Amino acid sequence: MNEITAQPQTELVIEPSSYNTTTQSHCDPPVSKKCSLSFSLTPVLTKFHAGYFRISLSLCSQALLWKILGEPPHNAHALRQVLSFLPSAAVALLWSIVSFTLAFLSLLYILRCFFHFEMVKAEFLHHVGVNYLFAPWISWLLLLQSSPFITPKSVYYIVLWWVFAVPILVLDVKIYGQWFTKGKRFVSVVANPTSQISVIGNLVAARAASQMGWREFAIGMFSLAMAHYLVLFVTLYQRLSGSTSLPAMLRPVFFLFIAAPSMASLAWVAISGTFDNASKMLFFLSLFLFLSLVSRPTVFRKSMKKYSLVWWAYSFPLTVLALASVEYAEEVKSGMAHALMLGLSALSVLVILALMVCSVINTSMLVLDRLRVSTTSRPNSDS
Repeated sequence: MNEITAQPQTELVIEPSSYNTTTQSHCDPPVSKKCSLSFSLTPVLTKFHAGYFRISLSLCSQALLWKILGEPPHNAHALRQVLSFLPSAAVALLWSIVSFTLAFLSLLYILRCFFHFEMVKAEFLHHVGVNYLFAPWISWLLLLQSSPFITPKSVYYIVLWWVFAVPILVLDVKIYGQWFTKGKRFVSVVANPTSQISVIGNLVAARAASQMGWREFAIGMFSLAMAHYLVLFVTLYQRLSGSTSLPAMLRPVFFLFIAAPSMASLAWVAISGTFDNASKMLFFLSLFLFLSLVSRPTVFRKSMKKYSLVWWAYSFPLTVLALASVEYAEEVKSGMAHALMLGLSALSVLVILALMVCSVINTSMLVLDRLRVSTTSRPNSDS
């Protein structure tokens, strides 16, 4: 139990620049175009890491929420009818913006793999960083499911599903295999809340496969996800105290406890075709975990003192919970269920808007600080 507590290197995911790597060995004279590009991008690529895909997870899940809310409802409840009048142009515009953001983040990470592969390898070997390697593929699968232009039965959808799902399966074989055979990542030692991202990846892929009509694939990935989710849930539930297992700045990742059962509920709805008792139990579990977390705001107080990229860990789980509440309201058709759906959907939108504003303000302050430093240091260099 104390092994995770005594590992301060968890913060490597937040400040990947702490990896002891250099770029000079890549660029011996004469300087090539590749090396000159590497030099110009080095400040960005060394600070960029897979954890930035928290942003794309939040945006892509939000695009999926807007798409589902904008679809014609299966019941005649007045509140649901009002939400279905979301302009299709607004949904398409949001999807386009999210697509550009995800493509930009993916391009940066590809360049990081090309110029700083040793840093990517360090992320893979880290017990927290490796889990965020699932995030880009999950983001692309969510974006595919939220697309207003590609239908699940089209050839493009099928091809893209294979492109995005195969890396998840490869990472599954590597990580789960090490858990099972007591390799470098023995589960009782390396398990942490971010380990649930691997489970979420399988569930997102299962939902997409079910929409294509590939029920056997969907059931297979769902069973793989749920088996390892049970192992993780029991392991984490017995060990994590909420205050000492992770550094204070990483505590927002506790909200991933909400995302896994919520996504499992959505995946099982797609497989079974209805929001049955199994889906309801998973939804109620995620709702209970949500209430358990929000009733303890002091746990997250230290992590909220200063802006951090980890704040984006709040948005994705809330949006997935809102998605599950939409399916629940469609099935139950009661006013209370629709009020719950409206409240969770509004909360997810407000949280992501607040995160976007905080990110823009923080980025602007960093840019201004750098400009101020460069301006004040210029006379000294001239003298």
